[in-house]
Amino acid sequence: MAGDDAVRLWGGRFAGSPDAAFQALNNSLPVDRRMWRHDIAGSRAHARMLTTGGIIPEADGQAIAAGLDAIEAEMAAGAFAFVESDEDIHTAVERRLTELAGDAGRRLHTGRSRNDQVATDVLLYLAEAAEAHAAAVGELATVMLDAADAHVETLLPGYTHLQRAQPVRLAHHLGAYVWMLVRDRDRLRAARTAALAHCPLGSGALSGVGFPIDRDATARELGFAAAGPNSLDGVAGRDALADYLHAAATLGVHLSRLGEELVVWSSDEFGFVHLSDAFTSGSSMLPQKKNPDAAELARAKVSRLVADYAGLQGVVAGLPLAYNKDLQEDKHFLFDAIDTLDLLLPAVTGMLREARFDADAMSAAAEGGFLAATDLADHLVRLGWPFRRAHEAVGALVRACVDAGHGLDASTSAQREAAGLAGVDLPPLTAAAGVEAKLSAGGTGRRHVVAQLAAARAALGS
Repeated sequence: MAGDDAVRLWGGRFAGSPDAAFQALNNSLPVDRRMWRHDIAGSRAHARMLTTGGIIPEADGQAIAAGLDAIEAEMAAGAFAFVESDEDIHTAVERRLTELAGDAGRRLHTGRSRNDQVATDVLLYLAEAAEAHAAAVGELATVMLDAADAHVETLLPGYTHLQRAQPVRLAHHLGAYVWMLVRDRDRLRAARTAALAHCPLGSGALSGVGFPIDRDATARELGFAAAGPNSLDGVAGRDALADYLHAAATLGVHLSRLGEELVVWSSDEFGFVHLSDAFTSGSSMLPQKKNPDAAELARAKVSRLVADYAGLQGVVAGLPLAYNKDLQEDKHFLFDAIDTLDLLLPAVTGMLREARFDADAMSAAAEGGFLAATDLADHLVRLGWPFRRAHEAVGALVRACVDAGHGLDASTSAQREAAGLAGVDLPPLTAAAGVEAKLSAGGTGRRHVVAQLAAARAALGS
């Protein structure tokens, strides 16, 4: 074997070099080179286990360790010289190790395959990213919670179908997002746990390896809970990636909904929130514009995150056991989602931290109109009316007020009589009365809002 094939991990079987078109298709280095730290960590653990178990000489183990230290330093300094035959980060590291350590470097791959090596590296990378994103989501939830704590007394319309429905506290509205984010953080934590549950290293290409390796030792050193119980599953499974991508997609949905509300609320038509100049942009033509671009991008990025999840599942769904080259595509989806959240989470957190909610505009929107219609129906029920009869009577009064061009609070005795409400004393129809009329746990009544914010604070501290 000579020339370019001399540095390929599989060149001995082939008489010639790969076609350039295939080489370009097969090359994953531009994608997976970011895993160099994790590849070196896995190689260190594997070499140490081989040496401790007497599978390779101790001197070779020391040479491998020194070579990996040198490669790590080159990578960290940006001085590592990749060559054309480096089809992935694993090939590049082993090729350079062989240059530095000679035959000792060639012994590193004893008892492992790129199949279990790749699977191990990507799980280590995933676990690190999931932990960082869980922390970032926790920070965003805390910023949201701080805003909620500051606006327990701020009232605004609550909406269904984007139509004003009932008054709520802003703290209650923001609290809904806090709880979404708490669940998002927990899903990301679960994805990290799944990633580190079973170490694939030692699965070999598919059926295990023919050496008495200590898989538990390498699993422990790399931070896994245990060695994987099935070698086929070890090299072919991508469940942990799917768990993370599902968590990322669900988080993206929540951030998209938040982004949409900030876009709507910051419009002149609503005026509920003012976004900082630091997270908005202007127009190249319209000098008056202040566009909520950060919120719009938060709304848009979900499509990528959902596509990444669907893309991974689409690749894996049609594969027979065990490893297939299709699985090289898994990192495209994983890394895209990681990069998207790396961009998105700090921007959304900063945008929310600097946002200013306009309590006066919200309060004005919550008064008058028909937001108290259900409270009036509930009042009639407390007087002994069946709810459906009360609903019908209040609906008739609402229709009369709409036709007259005023709200429920301005209804006349004639309108009330026509609706069947003659002689009924109306309760207070203010937004403040409406929110305090909500007695159920989890609702927008002050006592329950304060309790849920305290519970959220405790959850975020866990």
